Amino acid sequence: RHKMAAGSTYTPIATTTLGSNSASISFSSISGSYTDLRLIFIGGVVTSGDVYKMTVNSDTGTNYSQTELWGDGSSASSGRRTSVAYFVCGGSRIGAVNSLTDMFNIDLQNYSNATTYKTILMRQGQASVGTVAAVGLWRSTSAISSIQISYANGNILSGTTATLYGIT
Repeated sequence: RHKMAAGSTYTPIATTTLGSNSASISFSSISGSYTDLRLIFIGGVVTSGDVYKMTVNSDTGTNYSQTELWGDGSSASSGRRTSVAYFVCGGSRIGAVNSLTDMFNIDLQNYSNATTYKTILMRQGQASVGTVAAVGLWRSTSAISSIQISYANGNILSGTTATLYGIT
C-alpha cells in the first residue's frame, strides 16, 4: 500500500478502511486549521462501468467543473465537464472489480478559505489503464468541512482505504 510520509508538512487527519462493501467513504467535521488537504484513495469496486465521484459539504448542486487529460502510452485525450453535480475522481478508465488496485490522489487547495472558490487537483495512475490528471473547481466560497467519495454504479469494495491529510 502507498503511504504518505507524515512529517511536519502532512498531518494525518483520518483514515477509513471499509470492513464491508459500502456506497461511500466520508470524512466529516474537517478542521479548518490547515492550508490544503490531500486525500489518498486505494481500493476497488463491486461492479464496473462508471466513475468514482466526490462531493464536498453534501453539495450535489451543479457547482463543480473540471478538465481532464488521459493517456495510456499509445493515445491521449482530454475532456471537460461543466456545471455538474460532482467531481470525477480518476475518470471512467478505472473501476477495478473485486481488486484493490485503483489509486488516486486528490488535493483540495485553500479548502478553509471563506472568500474564494476551491481548486481541486487529481492524479490517478494504473498500469493496466493509464494515467489521468484533472483540475477542477468547486464554485463555493464556503470552507470545506466534509468530503464524500462514492462510485456511481454501485458499491466500493471492502478493504478499500482512504486517508485524509492536512497540509500546513
